[in-house]
Amino acid sequence: MDIVNEAHFRQSEYNTRRHFLKKCVTGMGAVTLGSMMGGANLFAKNLLSPGGGAGMPHFVPKAKHVIYLHMAGAPSQLELFDYKPELQKMNGQSCPPSLLEGKRFAFIRGVPQMLGPQSTFKQYGESRTWVSDYLPRFAEVADEVTFLKSVHTDEFNHAPAQFLMQTGSPRTGRPSLGGWVTYGLGSPNENLPGFVVLLSAGGPTGGKRLWGSGFLPTVHQGVQCQSTGTPVQNLGNPKGVDSKMRKKSVDIINKINELEYQEAQDPEILTRISQYEMAFKMQTSVPKVMNIDSEPDYIQKMYGVTPGKNSFANNCLLARRLVENGVRFVQLYDDGWDMHGAGPGGGVGDGLRRKCKQIDQPISALLMDLKQRGMLEDTLVVWGGEFGRTPMMEARTGKNFLGRDHHNEAFTMWMTGGGIKKGHTHGETDEIGYSAISGKVHVHDIQATILNQLGLDHERLTYRFQGRDFRLTDVHGNVIKDILT
Repeated sequence: MDIVNEAHFRQSEYNTRRHFLKKCVTGMGAVTLGSMMGGANLFAKNLLSPGGGAGMPHFVPKAKHVIYLHMAGAPSQLELFDYKPELQKMNGQSCPPSLLEGKRFAFIRGVPQMLGPQSTFKQYGESRTWVSDYLPRFAEVADEVTFLKSVHTDEFNHAPAQFLMQTGSPRTGRPSLGGWVTYGLGSPNENLPGFVVLLSAGGPTGGKRLWGSGFLPTVHQGVQCQSTGTPVQNLGNPKGVDSKMRKKSVDIINKINELEYQEAQDPEILTRISQYEMAFKMQTSVPKVMNIDSEPDYIQKMYGVTPGKNSFANNCLLARRLVENGVRFVQLYDDGWDMHGAGPGGGVGDGLRRKCKQIDQPISALLMDLKQRGMLEDTLVVWGGEFGRTPMMEARTGKNFLGRDHHNEAFTMWMTGGGIKKGHTHGETDEIGYSAISGKVHVHDIQATILNQLGLDHERLTYRFQGRDFRLTDVHGNVIKDILT
């Protein structure tokens, strides 16, 4: 065999199916994408259209949209949903050594006192669910939800726990839950982002990386919007630039990007092209969707909307409008739930009560509104923090300290809509709410279940990066089948 033919033979050995497809992205790949677009230009392809990421659902979904309400800072389950009368009897007693031995806490030092619930509880609805007086409006819709009483996590500090909950890893660099969803399913509305983030009361400890795209194409990162002022920062045209001129500039920039892509074959350039096109479309579509002033007065009153403010109530109404207009994943972060405060004016006493008052009416309104519109059937609503709270107080100032420390062994989350059972409770904690005794579920199980309701198999939804296949749930996670209809 001569040297030329041998070299050709050796090269053909390396032309595996993956290499062939990768090299032919502008050939066979263009034909494939062209057929998906009905013959349109490859470079105009919207990477968030259905099937624009990993493909269509793995099986028939129960939910088409997700609204995830993350209470950043971790609310105390012992004042809200996990009724423990035995803990009340132990109020003021020294913490049993068995609860401290071999355990790690963020702030507890020495031997703290036990802290009884600062709220009162009643049973509500046909399900006879225990809900505290901190959430009287939510108690009226308790029959709509499934409570998960025995959630546990691996982290007890805010940022790592938030990253684990939202990206599947306590370290930065992984794609967010919303990013995985749009990668797997795309977005039904090509004029709006597939993944929108709304913040109230500041931002979470983990920052913007909680809704980042990680190693996925950047088109799958969350787009942060505001309920007041300019909906999306830097979206408007500069002075002296009208829509026609902006469209011309976008077209010219994308022609340059097309040439660069043909030479470099970098898929991130396609993402850049898609983002320029999306930004131009959003200039018209986003202000209309984000205008909650167009809602009838009775709807605004039902949510408790505050005109001119970036409130949690405004964001709940916006969440309904966004999913109504086809946004796939809406993430609400509400900060301020880290209740370490001392005395009757803070902590899990009056402080938590004040915080609950901000979310009680909007959440109940959101669930009722979705139900009345027939949207709750295919919209999955998830509520929770990044971990729970200890049944003992923090021994910082001794007596009358109404703060609870971070606790990762057991906390409460709830879900509703999108194929989730109504009026159901899954799992149980011990008599003081310290550890799970049944129905224990991990953060990865929550993630697997959310994906499952959207028609995605968490073990099959993968992305190859640095030589290995990654997934949201890493090598863990089980769908919580007991809570599904």
